[in-house]
Amino acid sequence: MRQRRGAWLMAGALLAMAPAVLAADEHGAPALRWDASRFGNHRYLVQVDAPADAVRVEIPWRRRDAHPERVAVIVTDPDGAPIANVLRGDIDRASGELVFQAAKAGTYAVYYQPYVSNGRSNYPVVGYAAPKDSADDTWADRFDQPSAWRKLPQAKVLRYEAVDDFDAYTDMERTATPAELDALLAKQNGPLLLFPETRAHPVRMFDTLPAAWAQRGPGGTLSDTAQRGEYLSFQVGLWSPRAQINEVRVAFADLHGPDGATIPATALTCFNLRGTDYTGRPFTARVDLPMGRMQPLWMGLDVPADAKPGLYQGEVTIGAEGVEPQRVPLAITVSDGIAVAHGDDDPFKLTRLRWLDSTLAQDDTLVKPFTAITVKGGELGILGRDITLADNGLPAQIHSRFDERMTGFAKQPRALLQAPMQLLVEDASGVHALTAKGAPKVETDGPARVHWTVTGNAGPVRGEVKASLEADGTLQYAIALQADRETAIGDVRLEIPLRGDVARYQLGLGQQGGEAPASYSWHWNVRNNQDGAWIGAVNAGLEFHLRDEHYLRPLNTNFYQQQPLRIPASWDNGGQGGIELARDKDRYLVRAFSGPRTMQAGQTLRYDVVLRVTPFKTIQPAKHFSERFFHKYGDLDAIKADGANVVNIHHATPINPWINYPFLEAEAMRRYIEAAHQRGMRVKIYDTVRELSDRAPELPMLESLGHEVISAGKGGGFSWLQEHLDGDYIAAWHVPENRDAAVINAGQSRWHNHYIEGLDWLARNEGIDGLYLDDVAYDRTTMKRVRKVLQAHRADPLIDLHSANQYNPRDGYINSALLYMELFPYIDRLWFGEYFDYEKTSPSYWLTEISGIPYGLMGEMLQNNGNPWRGMVFGMTSRLGWSPGSDPRPLWKLWDEFGIAKAEMIGWWVHDAPVRTGREDVLATSYVRKGQGTLIALASWATEKADAKLAIDWKALGLNPAKATLVAPAVPGFQPAAKFKPGEPIPIEPGKGWLLQVQ
Repeated sequence: MRQRRGAWLMAGALLAMAPAVLAADEHGAPALRWDASRFGNHRYLVQVDAPADAVRVEIPWRRRDAHPERVAVIVTDPDGAPIANVLRGDIDRASGELVFQAAKAGTYAVYYQPYVSNGRSNYPVVGYAAPKDSADDTWADRFDQPSAWRKLPQAKVLRYEAVDDFDAYTDMERTATPAELDALLAKQNGPLLLFPETRAHPVRMFDTLPAAWAQRGPGGTLSDTAQRGEYLSFQVGLWSPRAQINEVRVAFADLHGPDGATIPATALTCFNLRGTDYTGRPFTARVDLPMGRMQPLWMGLDVPADAKPGLYQGEVTIGAEGVEPQRVPLAITVSDGIAVAHGDDDPFKLTRLRWLDSTLAQDDTLVKPFTAITVKGGELGILGRDITLADNGLPAQIHSRFDERMTGFAKQPRALLQAPMQLLVEDASGVHALTAKGAPKVETDGPARVHWTVTGNAGPVRGEVKASLEADGTLQYAIALQADRETAIGDVRLEIPLRGDVARYQLGLGQQGGEAPASYSWHWNVRNNQDGAWIGAVNAGLEFHLRDEHYLRPLNTNFYQQQPLRIPASWDNGGQGGIELARDKDRYLVRAFSGPRTMQAGQTLRYDVVLRVTPFKTIQPAKHFSERFFHKYGDLDAIKADGANVVNIHHATPINPWINYPFLEAEAMRRYIEAAHQRGMRVKIYDTVRELSDRAPELPMLESLGHEVISAGKGGGFSWLQEHLDGDYIAAWHVPENRDAAVINAGQSRWHNHYIEGLDWLARNEGIDGLYLDDVAYDRTTMKRVRKVLQAHRADPLIDLHSANQYNPRDGYINSALLYMELFPYIDRLWFGEYFDYEKTSPSYWLTEISGIPYGLMGEMLQNNGNPWRGMVFGMTSRLGWSPGSDPRPLWKLWDEFGIAKAEMIGWWVHDAPVRTGREDVLATSYVRKGQGTLIALASWATEKADAKLAIDWKALGLNPAKATLVAPAVPGFQPAAKFKPGEPIPIEPGKGWLLQVQ
């Protein structure tokens, strides 16, 4: 008895069936051939020559989804109306047998992967519709026997179609039938079969063979053509049908060409087995094949630019543990033409795979504004800060030379430490500090980096300290403690005794930014993305993190729990470790402890520490107020007329449609940027590496690398991902308007090298002026390279960082400022961000979590368009173009009338600020043009209406109080016009404020 399952019906008629693709829409997506949300992305057209009560058709769909029998089929008539009377016969990956009622002659459509989505979500939940009965019982009973089906008229299969060209299954996704696989294996006895393939046909399936390979069989020559100077990529598919294959090996031979010409074997590489990681270190990788799996090995040939044209022949030898090596002949024809930039201008040629092993900007050179590190024995000097090393290599003292205004440097440096930092080891005999003989010998790697190594002892254990300082203020310590014999340890701890006056604010370790607590205790928890904190004042602070040699940057922004923090075994010690903060008179002690343990003879434990001394640089209010952002793609003349001069181009726009792959509309982007430059404007684009668009031509190759680049996950997400990827990924951002879907990248991988080369290409070829970073999945190693590459092409590149508030359970309760502090030295502006609370948080929260000022940055507001009154005491507004209510233009107008770019910003946090309110809940920041006028920003954090009576240092303003008036100009959406006399109480509503011009 055949399965009686009717077609799964969706309401409504089919949209136009014509295969023509219409012009792209405003988001950069072509129009679809039909409504995919109702019918799915794939169909076969079949021809019925005459009306019939029932016709039979067998669709040779060769599907890659594992269980076609569990997925509905929709049949529509020539008018596009779904047919209810449909019966399903044998359904498997190879083909599907259907019987349906054909009331008229014509072309019918069979949609065979209809899906159901939760709507136009950025994180859609998509499932595939299950079959269910829809056929009329009377009609179905007449065709219930196999004998009846054999007598039915046969519909003719015309062709396969996809909803658009991008969604179409390629030849490499059409599966071999069981019969074809059996026939292939009957001819092949070996455990490992090799299938050479050009770059034009990337392997897309990993659980079976494509029909084309099964039909042609394994072996043969890899033949292709390349220009001189081109980087030619190709693949060899490895299939293990009978047994697991371990430790795949590849060897290359020289290629021999005309008249004795040779391309050396060193010009060839296999990306799956070796490469250069994102830090510039070479590595090798092991490739094993489970039985039945397909593994493409992607390879590359760097054709010399001076290669003599002609045919070059060589070979690749591929073997494995216990498997006889096999040779794959190569026949590469080098043409007369010379490739431009190795062929990189065409992403679909996959010449850019060589970017994966790039070391571009992987050096110890400086970027602005940092200065070369000075070394005088153990005294190390960097921009605005000095570090004095103790004999054990740890800081004995740290000084900051930044002034409180954060716009320059103070005459007297400010000490951060009350006493030297110490690593202490406690045993039964007492507490032993790590000590060494003689001062550390500091060696210079380049103007931006120095390093030193110290060996010593801490009671019963030996210690080795390998440390470095970089020009941005980052100190990295790899501290190894080794026991020569079995040793009972009471504790290993790090003590950081900060000066009490410096330790004013704190954020991290589960604490939101604010006043540093008098005492606090914290323990390790993998559900929290927490391993350190920042403690400090506006112009002097210290960030610290506790790690070990196994540290890997966690995922962030919605995905932390899927790749969380690797808890350092040394510091955690089975849950016994933690951190305590305590204020004691003039000292604020950070005590990182690990608790009791027994070290075995020869055992080594790594107690690594990362320190960063803040601020990283001065703030630049004049620059900040002059660079006015418009955060939307739009008409340049209209944007300029609004007063903006920097345009941020988001993804899902005509010139940058695909998230984090800004290469596919290169000509349109170039024209737009050139037009902006002609108008004296700058353009920054959205481009980072947290996720990668499905439109990236490299995506199939990245799948072949396992989880080096693409994070492991449960799959799912938008239909394209489920239909074209192998299932082991994390679905990321989706744009419904242009059907762009992305997958999450691993936190640290060779894709960062590709990204750096991509930025270099964009700066050289498109003329981008900088980047808009929308949360970031890379660390400071890549961030430094980003800055260097952009600075190489632009005198003053602009990079702004946006972050949604990460302080939530999904993101492991990490403060956005702490998460990204390692990047701040190379950032120009912050935009924090969705879910930040601008109304119910304290001034110290604003200062440490949102403003960026203690780290050398300024920012803007986003959530609900911010609080403009509080924002102005930090120099912040909302961002034009982001939302209808985000309109800083009235404030820009006031700025220009006053001349704020020529004023000195003196914040409320400065101890001798010239304007003060005498209240902690009403704050004043002054923008001083000495002798010409001052703009006072007042903002209230009081819960009720407050009266502020200003104490003004008239001499500091260069004004005569007898002639001065306080004028509040009318600013739409901000304040009405008003006047106040010096000394007169100024009424301020809760959560609001004033901008007063002192005239």
